[in-house]
Formats: sequence, C-alpha cells, structure tokens
Amino acid sequence: MWTREIPFIDPVAAAEAFSSLPGLAFLDSAMRHETLGRVSIVAADPFGRFRYANGRATLDGRPLEGRQSGETGLEALRACLAPYRLAGDEGTGFPGGAIGYFAYDLGASLERVRPPARRAGLTDDIAFNLYDTVLSIDHDSRTCRLVATGFPELTESARADRARARLDRFAELLAAGDRTGTRTEAPPLAWRSNFTRASYEAAVETVRDYIRAGDIYQANIAQRFEAALPAGYDPFSLYHRLRETNPATFGAYLSFGALTIASSSPERFMKLQGRAVETRPIKGTVRRVEDPAEDRALGEALQANVKERAENIMIVDLLRNDLSRICEPHSVKVPVLCGLESYASVHHLVSVVTGTLRQGLDAIDLIAATFPGGSITGAPKLRAMDIITEIEGDARELYCGAIGAIGFDGSLDTSIAIRTVFMDEARAVLQAGGGVTLLSDPAAEYEETLTKAARVFAAFEPDRNERGAP
Repeated sequence: MWTREIPFIDPVAAAEAFSSLPGLAFLDSAMRHETLGRVSIVAADPFGRFRYANGRATLDGRPLEGRQSGETGLEALRACLAPYRLAGDEGTGFPGGAIGYFAYDLGASLERVRPPARRAGLTDDIAFNLYDTVLSIDHDSRTCRLVATGFPELTESARADRARARLDRFAELLAAGDRTGTRTEAPPLAWRSNFTRASYEAAVETVRDYIRAGDIYQANIAQRFEAALPAGYDPFSLYHRLRETNPATFGAYLSFGALTIASSSPERFMKLQGRAVETRPIKGTVRRVEDPAEDRALGEALQANVKERAENIMIVDLLRNDLSRICEPHSVKVPVLCGLESYASVHHLVSVVTGTLRQGLDAIDLIAATFPGGSITGAPKLRAMDIITEIEGDARELYCGAIGAIGFDGSLDTSIAIRTVFMDEARAVLQAGGGVTLLSDPAAEYEETLTKAARVFAAFEPDRNERGAP
C-alpha cells in the first residue's frame, strides 16, 4: 500500500470534494465515540462494481465468468475480491476494499424462508463497489491519511505507478478549496405508510398470537414509509441534515448511480478484525426528552424494564448460537449485557457479543452464518422471518440488511440498516419497526416505530429540525 498524510479536513467537506467522481462512499462517524465513532472513511471512483440480483452476479455490468451454477451471491463476491488480497496492517487502518450493502432479502437465498409478496425493485441483493483509494479521517487524533493500493493493477511496478497517480489526484481534489457544506432546501415530503395505526396494532396482536401458539418468542415488525421526491432533489443535502438531526456512530452515504443510501444507524452488525468477531445487538428503546433529570430517569427505567431486558437477552442468545457455528469452541463471550447507549432521540439497550473466528474461515463465512441479524428478525430466526414476510407483505429490500466495508486485508465492519433512507430519482423509502413479544402493548409498539423514524423525517423537513417530530 502507498499512503500520504494530509491536513485534517472535515469529513463532510471531504465527501463534497470527492462528489464530482462517480460512486461516492462515505462511512461517517457523525456521532463521536472513542472506539465506535472514531474514524470516518471517504472514497470514490471505484475500479469495480459488483452486483448480485435474481440469482445473477455481475462485475461492471457483465456476468462473472467461470461461475458455478449453484454458487451463491456471497461466494461470487468472495471470488471477485480474491485477486486483491493484502496482508493485514492494523497501523494503516482500512486499506481500501469493497464498500456497499447486503439487502435483507438476500436472506431468502441463504435460508429456506418464504419470498415476499411484493418487491419494489429499488435495491439489488448485494451491491459493493471496489475502491483502490480511500481517505481515512481519525477524529480523535485529528489526522487524515490517503491510502492507495494500486489495484486493479497486479504487478508491483504497475500498482506503484497507479497508486502514486491516484494519491496525487485525490490530494488535489481535497486541496481545491474550502467547502462549507452548502445545502439545497426542498419542500416537505408526503410520507405514506403501508400500515395504519389500527392495522399495525393488529399486526402486533397477530405476532402475540403466534407466540401464544408456540411458533416464536418474538418477531420484529416494521412500517414501510414511502414518499415521492420532487424533481432535482439533492440527496447529499438530505444526508447532511440527517447527520445533524440524528448523528450516529455508523452513518453512511452511498451512491450507486440511480440508487442513493443515507443511513444514520446506531447498531453494529458484524465486525471482523483478524479473527476477532464483535456484534452489538440493540433491543430496547425509549424516547429522550429535554429535561436532564427526566431523561436520565427514562434511561434508568429502560435498563430495569423486564420486557425490554428479556427481549435483548433473547437476541443475545440467538447471536451466541449463530457465532458458535463459526467461532472457536468456548470463544463466544458476552462482555456487555443490556448496556445503555444514548442517541439524539432515543436511549437503547445494547449488548456486546464477541468470538474468535475458526481458522480457515473469512468475512464471507461470517456473513453467511449470521445474516440477516437476529436483532431485526426475531427468535427462532427462520420462523420469525416467515412471519415478518407474511405480515409486512412488502420486501424489506435494504432495510434491516447490512451496510459497510470488506477490506482487502480481510477485515469487515457492517451496520444494521436501520434509520436508513434509500431513494431513486422519483421516490424515497424509510422503514421503522420494533421487536414484538408476548408482553408487548400494541399502541406502545406503534409509537416506538414513530419515535425511531422521527429524526429521519425531520431531516426531510429542515424547518422542523428543532422539534425532531414526524
């Protein structure tokens, strides 16, 4: 790899500097945290574009050659990345790699679950762009580093020539001038849900009936909100506002041509560094209020809530089981159980589950064994997924899938795609849901979905940011 230190630059300004290039990818630690929200990654102009949809894998729009008929999308992605493997170097950080998403509906090709009745077709099942040059911004040390691998060239001399040229080009873009994040205003959007209050509350009761019948212990049920976009809508302006109204440790802005993703997720799905695995499931939510004493009391009450703790522990057990399938025996641990984390509009209960990946396995194996995340399906996972499909009707597409990066060094870091908007030129989609257990109150579950969506709605209505309400 070839690196170049540059003066510290605000991550939004860096993303804007690269926005003239195709395929902008911005993994944004908009909410500062000593470990989770320390580094932001900005990249653009990928040298490869991997897509998997309808059982077909492509690279730069062309079918991948030499693929076996029974090969999964994950196996095709592994083969696509194989020529560009680098030795790990923890001191360098993210060395470049694939940045993109796994849609929730990929799960139907990994497990025997029923397909949804309706799919809007906005997303592929897998979409990753391959980036040879990335900017890494360390917010704690206030340092910036450009990293170039020289790929897709494979000989040392050709890689070196390409890497130096790419470092020069990206450094020039960053030095071109001061950028202050100019934003385009837009009229409020008219959001429509696929549920009414009454039908959502009825859906909660249906889940409770399944629980009483012994089918499941819990399931996550979501509303799908959709809105038409005005001509010329600026999605990056939307993301700029979103990171202000709802800053999160796992923010993301990804451009895939006609599809744009703006995410402010607080939840890590899977991280792999070396052989160390970490997942951080969220289960348990309560709104925040302005009064500090009342806000603190709400957080303390959440940690003591029997229903919320039981829901979290149930998902921890599910993830322990998933990780035990691919981790070294006795390596799966729970260093944090039902810890409290606070974000702009909500408090969450968050647990941490860790393990050591077995020798010979990689990031693709980790995704295959754990996707989609248990915190946004339910338990048992497969039956919960079938019930979700039955009740929701619409394919989730990106919602509750995973967004993140697979490094050329074999590393992986992904978030759960919640608090996430995906949009084309004509429409935007936002989903919000919650885990339903036997102790769930239908009215409270409905209100929880609105609480989770509130700050995202506010980003589409700049004049209402201060209130943060839908």
